[in-house]
Amino acid sequence: MKKSWQQKLHNGKELKIEVTEKDFADIPGGSKMLIATPEIVNNYIRHIPEGTQTSLQQMRKDLAAEYRADYTCPVTSGIFLRIAAEAAYEEYLAGKSIDEITAFWRMLDSKSPTLKKLSCGKDFVLEQRKKEGLTG
Repeated sequence: MKKSWQQKLHNGKELKIEVTEKDFADIPGGSKMLIATPEIVNNYIRHIPEGTQTSLQQMRKDLAAEYRADYTCPVTSGIFLRIAAEAAYEEYLAGKSIDEITAFWRMLDSKSPTLKKLSCGKDFVLEQRKKEGLTG
């Protein structure tokens, strides 16, 4: 049976901090790299104030600082952002109001590659951004 996005969001896994053996993406070898969890990413997004936006890169910097790492994994961060977005949209489709779900559109602009993958579609994200006065 396929897991729902909610099950993926609340998977019970714990964060990890690993020392990279060699260079990985924008992370130099020998660095402490945070591998967050979908819930940590979701919680981060939930704390972005209405009418403001941030980027995946900024979230990675903020989470690394919060958890005393040098960097946050770029691959899992993108995956966990999508899980948080899909879980929020799943809640919306189940009847929660837009104000009750995680406002994932505050981290996605019109150029975000993740937009193409989301089940809600690009228009939903751009409409929510427009309602909050967010550009891009």
